[in-house]
Amino acid sequence: MIGFDAVPLLMLVLLVSWPAFNVLMALLASVPRRTPQLISGPRRCYWIVIPACNEGKVIVRTVAAALALHSEWAPVRVLVVDDASDDDTPELLRLFDEDPRLLVVRRERPEARQGKGAALNAAYQAIRDIACAEGTVDTTVVGVIDGDGRGDPGMIENIVDPYFSRPEIGALQCRVRIHNRQRLLGLLQDIEFSCVANASQSFRDLVDSVGMGGNGQFVRLAHLMRYGDAPWSACLVDDLELGLRLHLDGVRIRYSPNAVISQQAVVGVAPLVRQRARWAQGNLQCSVYLRHLLRSREVGSVGLLDYLAYLVAPWLTVPVSILFLGIVAVVVGGLVTGSSFGGLIAAGQSVPQAVALWITMIFLPGVVWALWHRLHLRDEPLWRCLAAGLCYPVFLLIGVLGTWRGLARHLLGRDDWAKTERLDEQIPAGAVP
Repeated sequence: MIGFDAVPLLMLVLLVSWPAFNVLMALLASVPRRTPQLISGPRRCYWIVIPACNEGKVIVRTVAAALALHSEWAPVRVLVVDDASDDDTPELLRLFDEDPRLLVVRRERPEARQGKGAALNAAYQAIRDIACAEGTVDTTVVGVIDGDGRGDPGMIENIVDPYFSRPEIGALQCRVRIHNRQRLLGLLQDIEFSCVANASQSFRDLVDSVGMGGNGQFVRLAHLMRYGDAPWSACLVDDLELGLRLHLDGVRIRYSPNAVISQQAVVGVAPLVRQRARWAQGNLQCSVYLRHLLRSREVGSVGLLDYLAYLVAPWLTVPVSILFLGIVAVVVGGLVTGSSFGGLIAAGQSVPQAVALWITMIFLPGVVWALWHRLHLRDEPLWRCLAAGLCYPVFLLIGVLGTWRGLARHLLGRDDWAKTERLDEQIPAGAVP
């Protein structure tokens, strides 16, 4: 039998807590979330900003999908920031010259290629000037969709606009999905975004700590104007940083699981590690807001704990992963030598039970989210979901490696911006007017 001294009991609690937490989050995400009713009032107008730097592989489908979000009651205009592209992006954008709803802002070096935040600020300044001239500042909402993103037609009129019909809501984050999930790595990222992140954001919506993402963020122009010419910073996760600033200023941010933006998956392990390193380093950069969050009267206690969890997590990943490897080494050593290390680990007849417990606790979260994906989204066969779920621990390990790299880059002062590579997408018939 497994001894129940203090240390073994602590190890057991730590081992069980992770799958238990995932099960609780999956149950929370299973509760249906309704879109609020539309409140009558002035008609809002929407700008979709698409930052584009060498997006020739995807830009046509992205712009066409953004223009398709337009409706009579929620009119949409699209602004593409061409950040000194040197591929065929400028030529492809000219295919839309006849559509008056599209505005292209071309940036040239040396101002261009300074990161996504700088490109978004250029778009914001153009939209602000137009809104001021039209007298529509108070009714303008700015959305951001990445170069590979696309929203469902009718999403703004039917889901996004009802949120902004309520004056107390200042920003909205949409759900993110992956549309190229033919490979297992793509499906794993879809489970991560559409299941795990969706559950986290649904919880944050309850405690008023919703995080802003790079794809599918919508903010009232009037709130962006609080920050002068540069609402977005040079932070590697400028979206998250903007959300923190909005929260600190008392702006209510909501999350909608019903408004969906899809994007491309990263299909290679090395590019995925680079992406996760950038995210981790960006979170480390945002840790400067910890003292402001601790002092803020706009942040509730539970929301504060959530902020602390994801801002401090990158700093803890290295020592926690070292501790985990140490525990694994002790367990393996015990299995090989037959020693229980003074009752610290199982020995003798209890070894099979301990091994079964470890296997269950390690693989259970991935299986839970795989089943959640199948039951709630129903667009992948069960066998693929389960295969991805069993690979989930390895997928998390890739994230840990990325966090190690991000921490190293942060400590070395390297903060250059690594753009995610795109995959070629065919242009469907009728995409271009």
